[in-house]
Amino acid sequence: MSIDLKREFIAQLVESSRLLRNYIDHRAKSRGTTRAQWIVLFRLRKQEGLSQVDLADVLELQPISLVRLLDRLVEHGLLERRHDPRDRRANRLFLTASGRQLVDDLDSLRDAIASDVLQDVPDPAIKTSLKMLQDIKERIKGLADLPGHIAAK
Repeated sequence: MSIDLKREFIAQLVESSRLLRNYIDHRAKSRGTTRAQWIVLFRLRKQEGLSQVDLADVLELQPISLVRLLDRLVEHGLLERRHDPRDRRANRLFLTASGRQLVDDLDSLRDAIASDVLQDVPDPAIKTSLKMLQDIKERIKGLADLPGHIAAK
C-alpha cells in the first residue's frame, strides 16, 4: 500500500471522527445532555461504584476535567457521590434514578445515530471495519508505550 493511500486513510479517519463527534454532540444536546456527560453515564451504568480516579482512568481523562463534569451531573441530579467506606478520601459514583432513566432513554438515541450513520452499510462491511479499527486502536496504544512516542492519554 502506498504512503499516499495510508495518509488519505488517516485523514479520512480523523475527519470522520470529528464529524461524528459533532453529530453526536448535536443530537445529545437535543436531549439536554452533552456527549461527555453521556459517556460518563453509560460507563457508570456498566460499572456503578467506580471511584472518581478509576473512572478518569477508564475514560482516559485528566481527573480535574472529570471532576467538573461530575459536578454538573450531581447538580442536575443524575449522579451521586458516596464516600468510600474503605478510603475516606475517595468517592464512589452512582447513578440516581433520574440518571438511570436518562441513560436508558439515551439508548434509543444511540441506536438512531448508529442507524443513521451506517444506513445501507452491509453487516459484513461493518464487521470488517470494526475489526480493522480495533486493530488500529491496539497498534496506536502499543506505539504510545514505546520510548520516544507520545503517550496515548
